[in-house]
Formats: sequence, C-alpha cells, structure tokens
Amino acid sequence: MKIQKQLSVFLENRPGALAKLCGTLSEARINILALSVNDTVDHAVIRLIVDNNIKALMLIEQQGLYLNEQDVVVVEVGNHPGVLTEVARRLARADVNIDYAYCAATEHQTDGCLVLKTDDPVRTLEVLKEGQGFE
Repeated sequence: MKIQKQLSVFLENRPGALAKLCGTLSEARINILALSVNDTVDHAVIRLIVDNNIKALMLIEQQGLYLNEQDVVVVEVGNHPGVLTEVARRLARADVNIDYAYCAATEHQTDGCLVLKTDDPVRTLEVLKEGQGFE
C-alpha cells in the first residue's frame, strides 16, 4: 500500500483518442499500471497510473492535451465479499472522504488492486495500515 501519482488526461470522446494516447506511452516503453475512463458528452477523463510519471507527463503535454496530477492511494486487497465495505467503513470512521475509487480483479484472482482518491492520502494510508488485511 502506498501513495502514487495519478495522471488525469482530458481527451476528446471519439474513436481512436485512447488508442493514440496509449500508443504514445507504449512507444516510449511506459507501462500503464492502472486505467480508468470516465466519459461525458464531449470528452473523456482518462486516469492513469504509470511506471514513469515524469516521462509520461512530458509526452502528454507535448501532444497539447490538458492533464493534471493527483496523489492516490493504491491498495492490494483480498478478492472476496466485504473487503470494500471494510475499507469504506474504516475511512468513514476516520472522517476521510473518498472522492472516487476504481479497482479490478478477475473472479479467479485471490487479490485485487484498489485505487483511492481521498481528501487526505496520508491519513488514508494511516487508517488502512491500522489493523489487518490491506497491503
């Protein structure tokens, strides 16, 4: 479990826009570790965690795309019912607000990955490290 930098990139919501962004990163040997796409009427917000943030920032800015960077908490969690409930309850008891979250695991994985954007990433780490069950 740690705080990582996440890039939020604003793209036109049209075919090929995501492919171009991912192609730019892959050609530069940048690995995408996490991805979330949220669409609106005329654009999409692409949230990325990559293995080389500085290089990715420079490449995306060179394409003239609008982006910003946030701190998020990345947590490895068990892949079973109740895990997300426990995370949300712990943070609620500590008065830490979850702005948004995304996660993934296949049904055959024993663990998954949860990305949390909260109002206080440092406090989020502290709260989730208290007790057991999260890495």
